[in-house]
Amino acid sequence: MSEAGSKTHTVERGGELMWVFGTLFVALGVSICSKVNLGVSMIAAPAFIICEALAPVWHSLSVGVTEYIIQGLMLAVLCVVVRRFNWKYLCAFAVAVIYGYALNLFLWIMRDVSFDTVAMRWIMLIVGDSITATGVACFFRTYLPLQVYELFVAEIADKFGFNINKTKWCFDITLLVISVILALTLFGDASSLRLSDLTSSSFHSIGLGTIVTTAINSPIIAFAGKLLDRIFGTQPRFPKLKEIFGR
Repeated sequence: MSEAGSKTHTVERGGELMWVFGTLFVALGVSICSKVNLGVSMIAAPAFIICEALAPVWHSLSVGVTEYIIQGLMLAVLCVVVRRFNWKYLCAFAVAVIYGYALNLFLWIMRDVSFDTVAMRWIMLIVGDSITATGVACFFRTYLPLQVYELFVAEIADKFGFNINKTKWCFDITLLVISVILALTLFGDASSLRLSDLTSSSFHSIGLGTIVTTAINSPIIAFAGKLLDRIFGTQPRFPKLKEIFGR
């Protein structure tokens, strides 16, 4: 029996389910990481930092809204880099809006959650990172519109023939650098930063946890993807929908 013939899936038609899981897992994972106060992921950090910086003058601004504004700007950058515009890119922005409100919901649900010890906070950071990375792996396995972050990686890899996991890693490093610059420049308190404190607390959502997340994110995505491929097929439950949104 061939390898393809011996491969079975618990859920054969999981294309749409991957999108739902992706949205919920990423929002939940980011919310968990934000509660441990060790530094959120390099992907989420710009939204948290900018929202905190604007809070004194824009009281109603939420992290979720900041998130989809940033993704809208990133979508414009993508169009310039790949030198094309696809109407499906607008769908990616719609997904970003949905994700933004899902993130706000999980942050609200977890508003009173706290982790008492540093050890427990590090454990929960890894848990949050793993959930987030699994969500990203789900997005890479659905035909439905991606968030702009995942769309950016997928389109750049496709345009220039890059390996998608390596492209994702480079993307993460770039956002890490941007996040550090934002944290050091937007608040005027860079002189108060003590590197020794970053192992147990964050500096405007940047901490040692952010560095750890950057290092482990892509490997976890690759590992989670292999597990997902054993459980879920990517065939659509609604083939006509795939004809519209299929990539």
